[in-house]
Amino acid sequence: MKKTINFTISKDNIYYFAVCTDFPIVTQAKTLDELAYNIKEATELHFDGENLTELGLSSNPRIRVSLLIQ
Repeated sequence: MKKTINFTISKDNIYYFAVCTDFPIVTQAKTLDELAYNIKEATELHFDGENLTELGLSSNPRIRVSLLIQ
């Protein structure tokens, strides 16, 4: 049973981008605070109405982010 959903964050000239490495979830924002909110919201929307245990997730998975620095 997986307890963590992983995201990788990168930045271009204007936006931060978050890409989930486990599921097809992608979001963006201009600030890291806004991106954190968007990641949570996008994850909730992606799994809305789904049975998380059928997807191999715990009932309340954590979100882990990794920031890529170039």
